[in-house]
Amino acid sequence: MKRISPVAVCRMVLAGALAFGGAAYLAGCSGAQPAPESTFVLLDGSKQTTADLKGKVTLVNFWATSCVTCVAEMPKLISTHNKYRAQGYDTLAIAMRYDPPAYVVNYAETRKLPFKVAIDNTGANAKAWGDVQLTPTTFLVNKRGQIVKQFVGEPDFTALHQLIEKLLAET
Repeated sequence: MKRISPVAVCRMVLAGALAFGGAAYLAGCSGAQPAPESTFVLLDGSKQTTADLKGKVTLVNFWATSCVTCVAEMPKLISTHNKYRAQGYDTLAIAMRYDPPAYVVNYAETRKLPFKVAIDNTGANAKAWGDVQLTPTTFLVNKRGQIVKQFVGEPDFTALHQLIEKLLAET
């Protein structure tokens, strides 16, 4: 049996993720897919559901404190949130199951994250949203609660802002 190198495995995983992301984007162009029914447990212990996302354009970001790219993109997520929140935009950051809750709380408090942060203690949210394995994985949800775009890795924030503006302008 031929052995596959770790680099080849990474390339296959990335290609699959990009293909799935492309499928999610195309679905957004021809009738977006509804966001999966989920309940998110926020850091303050309150709960939010997918139904609560309706009426706003929402960025749902799966991340981890141990993810270098996630930490690097966080200031841009904060800036994006602050730029558009008065216009009906929201952000929900969901920490992965393997992320120690104390690390997530510390990160959110010390960085003064201005948006909701949830911890996916059981992994049910990641599973419901397409079995998210790679971080960061980000979904942009329109006012109707439909996923219009998925990003694996850090988004192109210029393009993201253009899409947010387009979605905010829709009635």
